[in-house]
Amino acid sequence: MIRRYGEAVKSGQRYIRRPGVYAILLDGDHILATHQAAPVPEFQLPGGGIDKGEQPLPALHREVFEETGWKIAVTRQLGVFRRFTFMPDYEIWAEKLCSVYLARPVLRLGPPSEAGHTAVWLPVRDAMTRLGNAGDRAMLARFLG
Repeated sequence: MIRRYGEAVKSGQRYIRRPGVYAILLDGDHILATHQAAPVPEFQLPGGGIDKGEQPLPALHREVFEETGWKIAVTRQLGVFRRFTFMPDYEIWAEKLCSVYLARPVLRLGPPSEAGHTAVWLPVRDAMTRLGNAGDRAMLARFLG
């Protein structure tokens, strides 16, 4: 069974399954996060949806680059969680199936190319409270043991 975080499922609401990939980008005692300005300003693990026909790892590399400007090296998958939420950018209610990987930042290639995103180094201790998504926080806690 895949653990659910966040909002409760709304009775009668139709959800579209949206698989995605996200990364805990560890460097020493800091993680590289993304700060998304809208619709609600929050810190997040970098990542996002897997496009139709795309494989998970190439999607992870693409999403992390778009949101942080960094090239990464993926170590391993840490786990999967799901959340049910409204996605205003797509105007859909989604069941997000979130696969989280451990990776390390290798090379900064430039600024984030995705509008509204800023790459931010957070001390791991701060990230445990500042990440805006309960699933992101749970995956970080799981990794930290």
